[in-house]
Amino acid sequence: MAEAAALLGIAAVERDTGISKDSLRMWERRYQFPQPQRDAQGERAYPLDQVQKLRLIKRLLDLGHRAGRLVPTDVDSLQALLAQAQQQSFGAAPARPELTPFLDDLRAHDVEGLRRKLTQALLRSGVGDGVISLIAPLTTQVGELWMRGELQVFEEHIYSESLQLVLRQAILSMPQLARHERPRVLLTTLPDEQHGLGLLMAEALMALEGCECLSLGVQTPVADIVLAAAAHRADIVALSFSGYLAPNQVSESLGALRAQLPTALELWAGGNSAALQKRSGHARLLHVTQLTQIAEQVQRWRAEAAST
Repeated sequence: MAEAAALLGIAAVERDTGISKDSLRMWERRYQFPQPQRDAQGERAYPLDQVQKLRLIKRLLDLGHRAGRLVPTDVDSLQALLAQAQQQSFGAAPARPELTPFLDDLRAHDVEGLRRKLTQALLRSGVGDGVISLIAPLTTQVGELWMRGELQVFEEHIYSESLQLVLRQAILSMPQLARHERPRVLLTTLPDEQHGLGLLMAEALMALEGCECLSLGVQTPVADIVLAAAAHRADIVALSFSGYLAPNQVSESLGALRAQLPTALELWAGGNSAALQKRSGHARLLHVTQLTQIAEQVQRWRAEAAST
């Protein structure tokens, strides 16, 4: 039983890493990695150490490296390559000692302590500054630790659930009248984008600006986004993208959605996907790559709406 519990099926590995089943099978044939075992039904079952390496490979693929170089490489070399790539892309990350108490609670499995600290931090600094100065970098740090295998999947999930609870409570505690002004914003992610913390942080900042927000959660089909935007008379559809989806998939999906939305409705795309680092080529499609841009863009939308 213990051995079986340490194995993941191919569908679970696809969800966990973002690497398609077809790629996993192709790499197995071409590079002899991964090397899955077989379960009682004869289906592929992957040990957790191989899944950890696959996470590293996916992260480096998102940074522009090629599978042919990555897949045959050992884990230590992949970690060194990732550290080098991150330093070149973003510079050396400064130490953030203020994040340590939250990470200590997470590692100690003190869920109540973690939630209490998150709530107290937002009360002290306010939702806006708390999201930008604490929650965003803490979430990034948790993601990095998880990608390096220094946090378990269940620990990353506990953090996500705890943060969602705390931020939802913070949003609901805002005065009702201050959260029902235009623009009306519909928030979601596209199919296959499972990560919703960035979306929730954006919602908190928009609610703080008085926007009327409606979240559909994650992984909403494009056709349903279009229907929901019409039903709720949305002024803006806001989507969040992590590095989970391939950049070309993000660009193609945004183009397809933009073409189906009314011309007057704006489409905002936020997150750290590489596809958002260059200027959008579509009218009324805005790349909002920093949380600090949200308040400015809300005010810009209101000024334009007032002048028409």
